[in-house]
Amino acid sequence: MKYSLSSDTWNKEEIQAIQDVINDGRYTMGPRVAQFEKEFAEHFDVPYTVMVNSGSTANLLIWSSLVNKDMLHGNVIVPAVSWSTTYFPLLQNRFTPNFVDVDLDTLNLDVSKIEEAITPETVAVFAVNLLGNSCDYAKIKKICDKHKLILIEDNCESLGAVSNVTVADGDRILTKKCGTVGRMGSFSFFFSHHMQTMEGGMIVCHDKDDYDYIRSLRAHGWCRDLPDDNNLYNKTGDPFKDSFTFVTPGYSVRPLEMSGAIGSVQLKKCDKFIEERRNNAKYFVEKFSKLDNVIIQKEIGKSSWFGFSVILKDKLSGKRDKVIKKLTELGVETRPIIAGNFMKQPVIEYFTYIGRADYPNADYLHDNGFFMGNDVTNLKENIDMVFNALQKIGGEE
Repeated sequence: MKYSLSSDTWNKEEIQAIQDVINDGRYTMGPRVAQFEKEFAEHFDVPYTVMVNSGSTANLLIWSSLVNKDMLHGNVIVPAVSWSTTYFPLLQNRFTPNFVDVDLDTLNLDVSKIEEAITPETVAVFAVNLLGNSCDYAKIKKICDKHKLILIEDNCESLGAVSNVTVADGDRILTKKCGTVGRMGSFSFFFSHHMQTMEGGMIVCHDKDDYDYIRSLRAHGWCRDLPDDNNLYNKTGDPFKDSFTFVTPGYSVRPLEMSGAIGSVQLKKCDKFIEERRNNAKYFVEKFSKLDNVIIQKEIGKSSWFGFSVILKDKLSGKRDKVIKKLTELGVETRPIIAGNFMKQPVIEYFTYIGRADYPNADYLHDNGFFMGNDVTNLKENIDMVFNALQKIGGEE
């Protein structure tokens, strides 16, 4: 493809990090993963982080911890548009997804529709920052506080995004980064994402008990990785006895030591990566704002621009197949806007969920939306190519 969804951001430093792990001979989770966790926590100004093997399992462990540790049950407000493993951990932990329509401009939860969706059994809001864009957390946090709901963030597509929530830190006013606003937040380091560690994910925690519980869940449910000062299990202090003592209904979703080593290298470059993505986005917004027949994503806070969404309207409404065919001929790689309206996916037959009469924005996006990639290379030529194609097709209609 001439214009692909993503590009490789590795160089000799990442390759050397892998070689160093090979030279040491320890491949599974170890000191390099722990080092990356520490660096990530410092970079995002949070007290605790837990690395896992994907952003999907980050979501799984978050909801598994809430159902087992907090004995939480009920329905969870979710956007109608997101990736599959936003929803599957809810199904797998016996929560009921409570679908709310999205805002057609931001692509995130339509905040104006959250309160009317709340029932006596609603226990949490699972906010998803889609394609690099922050949710309107200034409003969502007020709703959660008013109704005593837990706020969890799926930030797998939005590492480096900045929310519209500020907090006081002594004499300073700090703006919270996405993934750090709620009680817990998930991140992903898949190839096409802002950081690439082969496979990998991270969970941000603010509470030490959450942190300890998730550390146990990550590796078989054993107590081996727990510190001595935990509230989950009183370790004996005998390494033989504590090595195979299981205290939570855990999984085996540890990351590779190689992924941790690569993460440390990528984290040093992360701010530069996001700066380049924002440079591309600035050009994209300037260019595509001139098109009358499309809707592009409206930024909340400061987006880290995972990709560039396009929703066709007016003369181009209903013409997505024609547009995608032309872009494919030009060598442009495209995708649906995540899963579209997830209630239209065949897998929904496995779910018990709360839905409403209609989801006009999610439905319209489902039928008329697509997105293109963004990465750390200069994409002006590619953006111009897509712009010219859409302008031409729009003029023909």
